[in-house]
Amino acid sequence: MIRLYNALVMPMQGDCSYFSGEVWADADKIAYAGPPRAGELPMFEREIDLGGSLIIPGFKNAHTHSAMTFLRSYADDLPLLRWLNEKVFPLEDRLNPERVYAFTRLAVLEYLSSGITASFDMYFHRDAYAQANIDMGFRTVMCGALSEGDSVNTAADDYAKFNNLHPLIGYLPGLHAEYTSGSTLPLELSELVHSLRAPFWTHNSETESETLGGIERRGMTPTEYFDSIGLYDFGGGGYHCVWLSEHDMEIFSARGLTAVTCPASNAKLASGVAPLTEFMRRGIPLAVGTDGPSSNNALDMFREMYLACVLQKLRERDAAACPAEDILLAACSGGARATGLADCDCLADGKQADIAVIDLDRPNMRPIHSPARNLVYSGSKENVRLTMVAGRILYENGEFFVGDDPGRICAEAERHTKELIEDGN
Repeated sequence: MIRLYNALVMPMQGDCSYFSGEVWADADKIAYAGPPRAGELPMFEREIDLGGSLIIPGFKNAHTHSAMTFLRSYADDLPLLRWLNEKVFPLEDRLNPERVYAFTRLAVLEYLSSGITASFDMYFHRDAYAQANIDMGFRTVMCGALSEGDSVNTAADDYAKFNNLHPLIGYLPGLHAEYTSGSTLPLELSELVHSLRAPFWTHNSETESETLGGIERRGMTPTEYFDSIGLYDFGGGGYHCVWLSEHDMEIFSARGLTAVTCPASNAKLASGVAPLTEFMRRGIPLAVGTDGPSSNNALDMFREMYLACVLQKLRERDAAACPAEDILLAACSGGARATGLADCDCLADGKQADIAVIDLDRPNMRPIHSPARNLVYSGSKENVRLTMVAGRILYENGEFFVGDDPGRICAEAERHTKELIEDGN
């Protein structure tokens, strides 16, 4: 059992209030989260005096393509469709399991140094991806990425396999996007979603042309189409959600669907700014994702939270729009609920010990008028002191404890990237 004490604790049980206290991790669960304990205590494997640092539930990266680390800074400053068709897709065609394994491990290092304890990932070669996360001790939920020509049986098999593979691994059904799904695949997936009674996820209305194209192809927006065929009957949500219509937002609100915002990627690809303030006004649940490292280019939740807030203020022309506390909750608790990780949404006895410790003694955290607003408006990866997943400390004071040398992980990713680029020339 590990004891984290002499700390500020922000449980995120509905708000961003905090108190002086401590958290105990027993195996993969939180055994205690509360005020300082006096008197006789149990035997601990390790006790860490945090000296006033802040304990929070770890950030949940609610939309990413982890293995796209190989494309970081390779295909910048291009419009979305040119970026995809001319740069991304040709290299992705040459991926293999070994390469995805290597690129995923590099991403996990970045997640841990950013206080991220789980990811919601959509990508290929899922066996290799899952093994990389297991080997690193990192939690992930995979989202199906079916496109036209794929078999819905793949999703059925993946659902059964990955949801029973390992405690750190999960899977939810999904399509890549409406515009890549064809005419029959969405209907077949709807049948599977109903048989599983599972939530459904997809890229949704990332760009204006995607939304208008859906109307041209099917006579309705992507959200309207997916809802009309029952894909949202058991919940889920969409990634990006920049160009949701009035009716789309009514559907999201009525169905309890989560909108995952990826502000850095949407800004960099000039896709637009999602109407988060309007989502919150309607009670639409929010979560925060980075998208992949090829379109972001970082896997950094501090930057996402900052952009989510300040871009809303600009969009609404209102400096009071989108309070920092709402986005911090979305980045931690909202992301957990979106990915089906309800036992990772807050700090409470019996919840999963997925924890980030924030160093409040760094200059950018002082003075401490509001820890939540400090995290969102002035926080950075510099402030992440410790990241724990399922009770295991995987990152502490700049060091990684992931079962392999981080230098070797980086070197392997570099080698595979070089080979991949050379193979394409």
